[in-house]
Amino acid sequence: MTTGGCLCGQLRYGCDPTKVVTAFHCHCKDCQRVTGSGKATVAMFPQAAVDIQGEVKTFASRGTDGSHVTRGFCPHCGSQLFTFVEEIAGQVFIKAGTMDVSDWLEVNLNCWEDSASAWLGPDPNVPGVPKNPPAD
Repeated sequence: MTTGGCLCGQLRYGCDPTKVVTAFHCHCKDCQRVTGSGKATVAMFPQAAVDIQGEVKTFASRGTDGSHVTRGFCPHCGSQLFTFVEEIAGQVFIKAGTMDVSDWLEVNLNCWEDSASAWLGPDPNVPGVPKNPPAD
C-alpha cells in the first residue's frame, strides 16, 4: 500500500501501487499554475482503488483542451492532491509529490511538451507528445 497526504496531514489517502494505470509529467499551463512549478507529475489510478480519508475541497474548471477538470485539495492547508477529469470517468490523478514514498513510480510520458517552460523542459529520457496523449 502506498500512502500520502497534504502538508498539514488532515487529508490522507492510500492506494495499491500495482493498480497504477500510468504516470506522467504534464507541462500544460494549468498544471504549471496549480503547482507553481514547471510541471505536475501525476499517477493515474482507478478511483475505486484509492481510499481517501479526510475532507476534500474541490475546484472545477475547464482544462487547457476543454475537458471538465475537478481538482481536489485540503481545505485546511490548500495542498492539491487529486484531479478528476469528467471525460476520463472512474479515474483519479494523484500528484506524485504528495506520496509518502514514490520511488516505485515509473514515469512513462511527457505530455503538453508544446507548453513546457524553457527552464524546466520535458525529461529527454521519457517519450513525449505535444499535447494530451491520444485516448485509447
